[in-house]
Parts: sequence; C-alpha cells; structure tokens
Amino acid sequence: MVISYLYKNEIVINKALTRAMGVFTFILLLSLGAYIRLPLPFTPVPITLQTFFVLLCGALMGRKYAPIATFSYLVLGVLGLPIFQGYGRGMLHIFGPTGGYLIGFVAASFVIGYLIDLKRDEQNLWWIIFSMAAGKAIIYSFGIIWLSLSMHIGLTKAVYLGFVPFIPGAIFKLLSASLIYSKIS
Repeated sequence: MVISYLYKNEIVINKALTRAMGVFTFILLLSLGAYIRLPLPFTPVPITLQTFFVLLCGALMGRKYAPIATFSYLVLGVLGLPIFQGYGRGMLHIFGPTGGYLIGFVAASFVIGYLIDLKRDEQNLWWIIFSMAAGKAIIYSFGIIWLSLSMHIGLTKAVYLGFVPFIPGAIFKLLSASLIYSKIS
C-alpha cells in the first residue's frame, strides 16, 4: 500500500516536472527564435523563428500548458528581459508595431493545442496542418490588426506590410512544424 502510494505520487511529480520543463523549454525557444531574425527594409515586422516555435508549442504542450509558456514568455519580456525580437523588452515593445503578433502567440498556442487535443489519439498530417494553420491565421490576424492601429494605417496596407511578404516563410514553417510534430507525436 505504501509502495503503491509512493509510486503514484512519483508519477504525479514526474508529470509536473515534465510539464514545467516543457514550459521552460518553449520560453527559451521563443526567446532564441526572436534573436534569429531577418529585418525587411519596407516593414517594421521582421522574419523570425518565433512562429515556428509557437506552432510546436501549441501541438506538443496542448491547450493547458502552451498558453502558459507563451504568456510566460511575454511576461518575462515585459518585466525587462531582452527576449523580444531586436533585443526588445518592456511594455513599450508590446505596444509597438509587432505587439499584436506577440499577443497572438498566446491565443494561437491555445487554439492549436485545443485542436490537436481534440484528435490526439487519431491524428493525421492533414489535421496537424489544419490545426497549425488555424494558429498561424490567429497570429497574423492579431498582428495585422495591431499593426494597422499602432501605425495608423488602413487594414489593406497592414496586410501588405505584415502578411504578404511572410507567406512563403509561413508556409515553410507551417509544413516543417507539422512534419516534425507528426514524427515525434
């Protein structure tokens, strides 16, 4: 009886530790993804690897823990760690032209996790791609709307500055993250 009780508690502790390590890992990956950036001269939005890691975070961590990882990343950046793109930090970065994308990370990670969790036992590559595409749509929606508001430009111009140049990279990241997740899940 005592051995059985200890064994069950050990499993609970191991699951909690695994989840905490997952959250920490994705905070780190999102931070590193912000440093891998390619600024484009015609838009304030750079190309980064962050969205790739948001996709994997949502799929691997699920709807409960992925938003914790992405929100924690935002909190650490707001508190002053230079972990946003361009070594950005602080609340002003959230209110800058790329703040909508950052907020979108939290919503996207939840939706991806939710969709993946719906069919966790019967997934196929098309469902994974669909789930991650929904997350990408959320990130771009938040980003474009905020870009429009923060720069005082119309939505059409915001789409041209904050979405159109990123389509090829977004497709590549989406397919790469989907394939990686399908192989390790």
